Amino acid sequence: MAEIADESGAGGGRRGRTGRGGGGADARRAARRGGGLTVLRHITRKIPVYEPLNEEGLALIERNADTILEEIGIEFRDDPESLALFKGAGADVDGERVRFPRGMCRELLKTAPSEFTQHARNPDRSVQIGGKNLVFAPVYGPPFVTDLDQGRRYATIEDFRNLVKLAYALPALHHSGGTVCEPVDVAVNKRHLDMVYSHIRYSDMPFMGSVTAPERAEDSVAMAKLVFGDDFVENNTVMINLINANSPMTFDATMLGALKVYARHNQACIVTPFILAGAMSPVTPAGTLAQTLAEAMAGMSLTQIVRPGAPVVFGSFASSISMQSGAPTFGTPEPALVLYGAAALARRLGVPFRSGGSLCASKVPDAQAAYESAHTLLPTVLGGVNFVLHAAGWLEGGLASSYEKLIMDADQLGMMQTMCEGYDLTENGQAMDAIREVGPGSHFLGCAHTQANFETAFYRSKIADNNSFEQWEADGGQDAYRRANTQYKQILADYQAPALDPAIDEALQAFIREKKDSMPDAFS
Repeated sequence: MAEIADESGAGGGRRGRTGRGGGGADARRAARRGGGLTVLRHITRKIPVYEPLNEEGLALIERNADTILEEIGIEFRDDPESLALFKGAGADVDGERVRFPRGMCRELLKTAPSEFTQHARNPDRSVQIGGKNLVFAPVYGPPFVTDLDQGRRYATIEDFRNLVKLAYALPALHHSGGTVCEPVDVAVNKRHLDMVYSHIRYSDMPFMGSVTAPERAEDSVAMAKLVFGDDFVENNTVMINLINANSPMTFDATMLGALKVYARHNQACIVTPFILAGAMSPVTPAGTLAQTLAEAMAGMSLTQIVRPGAPVVFGSFASSISMQSGAPTFGTPEPALVLYGAAALARRLGVPFRSGGSLCASKVPDAQAAYESAHTLLPTVLGGVNFVLHAAGWLEGGLASSYEKLIMDADQLGMMQTMCEGYDLTENGQAMDAIREVGPGSHFLGCAHTQANFETAFYRSKIADNNSFEQWEADGGQDAYRRANTQYKQILADYQAPALDPAIDEALQAFIREKKDSMPDAFS
């Protein structure tokens, strides 16, 4: 595990050792107040993981992945530097195809940490990634946003800021995320500056950098150094970044360039084969698992060649497609099996794991969205995922970020926080005093134990309506969609930005102005 330095943070205080937080009732009781905001720490699981694959099955998948790496190989396109690095490390390079001797990638990954801290500018909101920890981050990447009032539309930088503010204010989200939507009203070559700045200015949670070009990754590192300081960034992890493979068995120069920038600066990379099974991998979970493991190991090993010990996360995004239309589907059993298997393979490899979320293909936050999201989120929690992108706000197969679904999903994440707490087997949790007090034939409503525990006894949903039909009707007869619409507007109306040192803010804005002035706008 990466050491946690004791240096000055962005707020001018001392950056001390970050303890591991709990979830559920313990977390709610220990919820801190930061600038008037209730904060829940990332989850430390107290329940076991579910592993459908036995030792024989996992070993078979690992052998098949090693065969893919050794016999078929992975293409690294338009990147001579990466090819040279692999060749120098002992791989067989033929043009842009790299074949790895059996066991080479696994050996390289022995230097990768099994667990690390991603520091936030507010040290109380730093997160631990790996081990038994679970970190929820919002939706990533949609070009559209949608809400009940304005419908579906192209996202703007104002939408981006709003989603960052909402994520900051929702206790069950532990991370600000990255491209919470794609602000199309800002030039492509400049929008990364506004996005990274928004995460820094409107939140004090951990955040992600840009990966759309190596120079944009460099800009992200430079901005992080203005906040945390050069030495702190070079010796600690303050950003985590999404590096996708172009499945099947291909990486492109853009992703590789960003990966190398972040690895050289000791910033974490999530190396994720992005797979729609049936199109980008075989239709079977076992075949998809072998390909996923091979692609992920190849990409992750490059981080360790660039800088041994750089934090890296095994990512898996695997869904299926409709064999009738070719459209992606979500919440189906096969991707859940891939998730369970990939999580177990990551644990055997000794690196943190990213997958899952609240995924759906529905166009509105309806029953389809709820069912499909639940059938993705539950395997995420039960399978032992460490870092969860798309935990809240995902709609329309990832094409739209939904204001209301962000609120609805965050409510479910709070439930998962409670479930991961497991059983309370303390004297209070056993509740024998309550059973003795009440005895046969009475009720527990008025007993001392109930009175002492009623505030934290059960998860209280802020979305669900549990009133009678008559009361619900008298209150306006609103469904969950409308209740979430009201809630997100209230959160934005009440939002207060976390403190940021004015000198740091000015330095960030000066950096952005200089960068933007140095190049013309480009929208493609």
